[in-house]
This record gives sequence, C-alpha cells and structure tokens, in this order.
Amino acid sequence: MHITLQKSKIAKQSSVEITGSKSESNRLLLLQALYPEFELANVSNSDDSCLMTDALASSSEVVDIHHAGTAMRFLTAYFSIQEGRDTVLTGSKRMKERPIKILAEALQDLGADISYVENEGFPPIKIKGKKLTKHQVTLKANVSSQYISALLLIASKLENGLELTLEGEITSVPYINMTLSLLDEIGVESSFIGNVITVKPNTKQLKSKTLTVESDWSSASYYFSIAALSEVGTEITLSSYKENSLQGDSVLVDIYKHFGVTTVFNDNSVILKKEASILSPLKLDLKNAPDIAQTIAVTCFALGISCDLIGLHTLKIKETDRLVALKTEIEKLGGTVAITDKSLHLSASENIKELVSIATYNDHRMAMAFAPLALKTPIIIEDAAVVSKSYPTFWDDLKSIGFQIIPNQS
Repeated sequence: MHITLQKSKIAKQSSVEITGSKSESNRLLLLQALYPEFELANVSNSDDSCLMTDALASSSEVVDIHHAGTAMRFLTAYFSIQEGRDTVLTGSKRMKERPIKILAEALQDLGADISYVENEGFPPIKIKGKKLTKHQVTLKANVSSQYISALLLIASKLENGLELTLEGEITSVPYINMTLSLLDEIGVESSFIGNVITVKPNTKQLKSKTLTVESDWSSASYYFSIAALSEVGTEITLSSYKENSLQGDSVLVDIYKHFGVTTVFNDNSVILKKEASILSPLKLDLKNAPDIAQTIAVTCFALGISCDLIGLHTLKIKETDRLVALKTEIEKLGGTVAITDKSLHLSASENIKELVSIATYNDHRMAMAFAPLALKTPIIIEDAAVVSKSYPTFWDDLKSIGFQIIPNQS
C-alpha cells in the first residue's frame, strides 16, 4: 500500500508512547530463552521482535526469520548450542544476500557445526546444535557489532565461557556495551579491556527478576527530525526513555542541538523543544549509530543545509544498500548527493520537489526517515506497511500529532 502525506503542520504540544527498543528486546528475548527465570516488560512490538519470539519458541527444523537481520545473527549463535537439535535458519531473498560467514567461522572455531545450504557464506544455513567447549576466538570487529553481540549472548552458556579478541577498528561500540550491560543486569560476569572481551561461564540458576525494556531511540529519531522541521516553540513528549540509556542512538540528544532541538528528561519521558537554530553545515562520524544516518540526511536536506556523514560502512549490508537508496531518493526530490562505500555528502539545496514518490526498498527506515518531509511538502511513500519491521504504529502515531495521511487507492 502506498500513502500520500499531505503538507502538514503538527500541534504545538503533542505526545507519543513508543514501545521497547528492538535492540534491547531481541537481546533480552535470547537471554530469557537461555535463562527462563526472567520476565520481560515493554518488549518491542516490531516484526523483528515478534519473529525472534516465534523462532525461539519454534520446534520446527526450518526457521524462517524473513527480513530480520538481528534475529539471523543472534539465532545462528543460539541454535549452535542447542544440543541434539538440527535447525535450518533461512530468510527472505534479501536475507540470503546478507553475509553470515564471519560469525559462522567464529562459531566454527569454537566447535560449532554450521554448513551452508545454498551459497557459501550466506543464509540459509544448517546448524547441528552441540556442546561447545572451546572458549577462545578472534573476530573482525569492523563489519557488524551484531556478530560480536551474538557470541556474547551465548557466552555464559559455553562450558568454559568466552575470550573474544577483536581485530581492527570496533564498529558500533555502544551496541556491544549494551549487550554487556544486559549480561551484567542478569548477573553474568564479563570484562571489556582493550580489544579483548571475556565472559565467564554460568551454571547456576540466576535470581528471578522482571527486566523492563527502554523505548527505542531509533524510533525516537523521526520525532527529533519532525521537531527540527517544525515551528519554533513546538514540543513533542516521548516515553519511556532513560537519560543514562544503553542505546547508541541516544546521541540524537546532542546531534539535534545542531538543528535547534533541545531535549529535557522528565521522569521516564523526554520533551523535544524546537528553538531557534543557526543552520550551518554538519559533519558527523556515525560509526557508533549508523541507524540514524537516514534520518539525519533527510533532516539536513529538508532544512537546506549540507552534511558530510562518515562511518557508514555497515549501511551497505542492511535491508537494502542504504547509501545508494538515500542518494536515489534525495536526488528525486531535487537534492545532490555523493556517496562512497562508507560515507555520504549532501549539498545544500533550496527547493524540494512536490509529490515525489519515495521508494522504500523493503526498508522500514527509508519510509520513516522521509516521512517528516511532509512538514515541508506533500510526498508519497511507497509500500508504507514496511514500517511494521520496527514500528508498526508509526503512521497512526503521526496522525495523532497532526500529519495528514491518505491511503492511495491504486
């Protein structure tokens, strides 16, 4: 279904409740599968987390996780230690193009039995679950932090724990720290010194508790963008968020000061306030928060300022090649974009074309990142339902704050 977003103006004061972080939810769902003594609250209602939940509960030999990249990485590790169980882990056409070899080889070095069903290095993969006794492994650290987190999440269930040595520049450090913090929260001991992460084995039953998932900062990014494009004096309240968040995308608080958005923490909520700003060119290294690159690029385009975004090498292996997709769609709107395999340069542009149809490439973040443009010009979003991957109620929430959205009949 395509939708048309008419040129909109949001309420001066509005509020939105956002469900739990997909990143935290998927980590905690796996840990709960390993340690059933835990209860979870405010779990993400995203497609990815629903797929993760279903996969962990499934007794089928074939587990299909569709577009859920995090689930593919985490479950590859999880099924490797399910003794006596054979599992074929597969996904969508795009998932079969996303590499898994680096993680599979690390698990094989630990003793896992993993083979490729179709193409070497890519899903689907066949996993014969077994007891893993080796505990030392080396992993390239500059590809995807999800490979690292996948190993860390199962580490305490390995007979001798895990000593993980990281090679090269480490990507998305906040997501690694998130995983380690969650391990600490449930009572698993770990350390991260230099380029070596150690997780101790755990054989005892852990103390029962309820773990509450913080709301998703990636989802909050679209409201930061909306605030930036709104009139001075606009306020948007979002819940539930922590000032000392584990999520790397909480850097939005600092980044969006550049666009005149100040953030006030109030109990479990944040209030985004639009104040006057000097719109100067922006340079950012987003290696620790690549998921907000699309939002920031569109914000800059809408405000007519140039930006240089680097540290984006992981965007090429997401739901789509996000760098190519951004270039294509922003240039449809009248912008000028240059990309490399790890950076994006947007030139300042004064005019935005009206009623451009934005392709979303099966990528939820493409749909949501471009939606705030409706505060400047009417636009069409193709395949709008793709947002369910991470934020199923996104369009309803936009309507609730004043966006005018019309389903296309064609």
